[in-house]
Amino acid sequence: MSTRQKIEILGPGCPKCNALMDNVKKVLQETGLAAEVVKITDIKEMITKGVMFTPGLIIDGRIASQGKSLNIDQLKDILTKETKEEK
Repeated sequence: MSTRQKIEILGPGCPKCNALMDNVKKVLQETGLAAEVVKITDIKEMITKGVMFTPGLIIDGRIASQGKSLNIDQLKDILTKETKEEK
């Protein structure tokens, strides 16, 4: 059982998408959670993954959020919840 998550940030590179990426990195650093973080900018890939509004956040293949740039506290809640559900 691995606690390493795959986190995908989906968006064309707009300020909200960049802010989400920065916040995810901060949360990982603050919490010590292990994750592979991937940025997806290809519109076709976003649609294939089911994200219609950016920025999108996918954790381990599940859409966790779309259309919102989540703040640090919101991301901590989402990422720690995903980790607990994995156990």
